[in-house]
Amino acid sequence: MSQLNVMIMGQSFALTCKEGEEGALLQAVRYLDQRMSVIRDAGRIKGNDRIAVIAALGMAAELLATKAPQGPLAGQSMAEVKQKIGAMHAVLDAALASK
Repeated sequence: MSQLNVMIMGQSFALTCKEGEEGALLQAVRYLDQRMSVIRDAGRIKGNDRIAVIAALGMAAELLATKAPQGPLAGQSMAEVKQKIGAMHAVLDAALASK
């Protein structure tokens, strides 16, 4: 096992992976950091935990669209998927605002 120290949105994480998989893990870290930074920089979402959830939803939608062409996102454009994620975000905002 290999241990890597990485930064995601300025926060340090120690991650472990199998020998030989370091490159793939670093690529995933860069992708996640980039996605989260774009969301943060848009300024609409505050809090790293919420930014991480929105980034994860977007990445999950991308994965489902490529892995399951007959799945729940079949036939939908990325714009439609993003619109659905935006609707989920609004629900999260409403739920958190009522606390």
